[in-house]
Amino acid sequence: MYYHFSENPDITIFEPRLPASFSDQSPLVCAIDEEHAPLYYFPRECPRVAFWQGPDTTKEDDERFISYSEAKMIIAVEARWLETIRSATIYKYTFPPDTFTCFDENAGYYTSLVTVKPLSVEPIGDLLDRLIEAKVEIRITPSLFPLQNTIKNSTLNFSMIRMRNAKG
Repeated sequence: MYYHFSENPDITIFEPRLPASFSDQSPLVCAIDEEHAPLYYFPRECPRVAFWQGPDTTKEDDERFISYSEAKMIIAVEARWLETIRSATIYKYTFPPDTFTCFDENAGYYTSLVTVKPLSVEPIGDLLDRLIEAKVEIRITPSLFPLQNTIKNSTLNFSMIRMRNAKG
């Protein structure tokens, strides 16, 4: 199954549209796989930097960023977003997998070129609890930019979402 996360509980159909991040693509319906779903356990506009060990991660980067943690993924957010995260309600839309193809394996992105009707929609509950259950370590920081620059230059797998909203 693939998923879409939203603060809107009333979406009945997903029409393909041009994604802002991939404006050179055809209109798409975007979804995320189960493994990467925690990247979206946040309010939509919340900037975040996530990173995890990948097949090309060096021993040095693993020791520097991950080895001291038992988490499968680390996600950093700015402190000013903490109350918004605590009070947000996010809904998980479940999609049938049949029309989706892998768009970006590292990020867990899947896309469909056709209209998709969700199989179900449900609130995911307390976001911090869901992140903990998913074995995600949460880091709270004054600014994401020092971490963003460091992670971009590492061998870690990463995702940087809504960075235009980060304090800079």
